[in-house]
Amino acid sequence: MKRNHVVILVVLVALGLIAWAGVTNYRKRKQEQAKLKEMQSMLVQVTPGASPSGQEDALFKNPLADKQAPAFTLRDTTGKKVSLSDYKGKAVVVDFWATWCAPCKIEIPWLKKLHDQYASQGLEILGVSEDDLDLDDKAALLKEKQEIADSAKKLGINYPVLIDDQKVAEPYGGVDALPTTFYVDRSGKVVAATIGLADRDEIEANIKKALGNGEQAQKGQS
Repeated sequence: MKRNHVVILVVLVALGLIAWAGVTNYRKRKQEQAKLKEMQSMLVQVTPGASPSGQEDALFKNPLADKQAPAFTLRDTTGKKVSLSDYKGKAVVVDFWATWCAPCKIEIPWLKKLHDQYASQGLEILGVSEDDLDLDDKAALLKEKQEIADSAKKLGINYPVLIDDQKVAEPYGGVDALPTTFYVDRSGKVVAATIGLADRDEIEANIKKALGNGEQAQKGQS
């Protein structure tokens, strides 16, 4: 009889632990979802006078829709020159970000995985750093560039990180908020753009669009 009581007690304790674990996991998931929604609603402003958080996303219109992506040449974190034209015939994601941008850091793991997933199909991602640089102080500039390189390494970024010379953002519409991302198809045309933290599915859909658009044009030229 005592043995049965012990077994029942053990079962009750086990059930209690399972229920407690379930509640804890549920709360954790809810907290993560709430945090993600909060971050999705954030829009990191990089210029004064921008609208309140979230309004730009609703009003944002791709300034380069169906236009050729503006050409640029920048140096990456190793000092190597990288031009957009180097990726002719490929789909390119031009992602303007900064080391201090929290929403950017949420997107980066998605971009890393999508880069690996679609690289064999002709995808390249270029992360263009919009961190403030002291262009008039060589010593400070060198330190700032190293900090960007260290941050990119820490984040495990597996695609080229380019350092903007404050001239590239302008032809792309000024880049008033981060992240701002442009999707360029194989013919060099901008087929989509997002501002602020985009959903992973939206990012992947835009990548697929960039990979598909311009393919026929490239075949026609071959």
